[in-house]
Amino acid sequence: MSETINVAILGASGYTGAELLRFLLNHPKVRIAALTADRKAGSTIAEAFPQFFGIDLPRLITIAEVDWDGIDLVFCALPHATTQAVLKEVPKRIKIVDLSADFRLSDPTAYEYWYGGAHQALELQAEAVYGITEFAREAVAKARLVANPGCYTTCSQLPVIPLLEAQAIDPDEIVIDAKSGVSGAGRSAKEANLFTEVSEGFHAYGVGRHRHMAELEEGFSRAAGRPVIPAFTPHLVPMNRGMLATIYVKPVGEATPRSLHAILEARFAGETFVKVLPFGTVPQTRHVRGSNRTYISVFEDRRPGRAIIMCVLDNLVKGASGQAIQNMNVMMGWDEALGLEAVGVFP
Repeated sequence: MSETINVAILGASGYTGAELLRFLLNHPKVRIAALTADRKAGSTIAEAFPQFFGIDLPRLITIAEVDWDGIDLVFCALPHATTQAVLKEVPKRIKIVDLSADFRLSDPTAYEYWYGGAHQALELQAEAVYGITEFAREAVAKARLVANPGCYTTCSQLPVIPLLEAQAIDPDEIVIDAKSGVSGAGRSAKEANLFTEVSEGFHAYGVGRHRHMAELEEGFSRAAGRPVIPAFTPHLVPMNRGMLATIYVKPVGEATPRSLHAILEARFAGETFVKVLPFGTVPQTRHVRGSNRTYISVFEDRRPGRAIIMCVLDNLVKGASGQAIQNMNVMMGWDEALGLEAVGVFP
């Protein structure tokens, strides 16, 4: 398909909405037809994000005011648990990329357990495709609704799933120590996210029960062909954006840290957005900041028979809006990198 499409961004006044807009403004096949932000309806997007001052864009409106007749694809960047009711009303001819967690889990029972309420759109959940693009291109290309993965899960699954599929690591020996910038918590006013609460500090949260655990368990179990329950602890770092996962694994059989590196190199050879660095090279969040790129590296642990994997990405881009646009490109049959060619902003 080569035509230009009309796109709506629901929840345009949040960080992921702004990132969608930033990239889509340079996308040659997209026209921004509608921007919603219920609490800021009637204002301009530049009043919410001054970086868009002087750019001709639609005013912010409520979701109820959207004229669906003029929309081809929707990016839904609404808070978790609010998306289900909204997307049930979207005409079925319209493609959807959902950035919330509402459609990421295939098991309704698991959704209810982790999110504290029954799913309100089971028919949509059944058709949703979980969209880590590098692992789901064929399914994404045929999908009407893509569930865009979480940032922590993208950062963790990209390096681990190929190793599980290759049966190169012990599924019961996966430990993920992950860190995120503050933007991962969203833009809404929260006392815990005030500058004085996060500056000059570093802390874990969701210890033992973070909602992304459900995504990890589902993805890892599918790759391993049996139940997998990884250890996972997220941490908040006083930086605006960025994510780093340090992952501890146990090679099995004849596998070594070097062979794990070779498996990942082969799996991601030729990928535009996932790059495996030379063995033992430390990836840094600043190297991918503002881009849709992911860097992975493998290290030998000082303990015999163990390996350390590191993965970095920008939580707002490959961890959210960039991957959403990547999925849109695949859904529309376009070049996957269209509109996403920017490299990281450094320093």
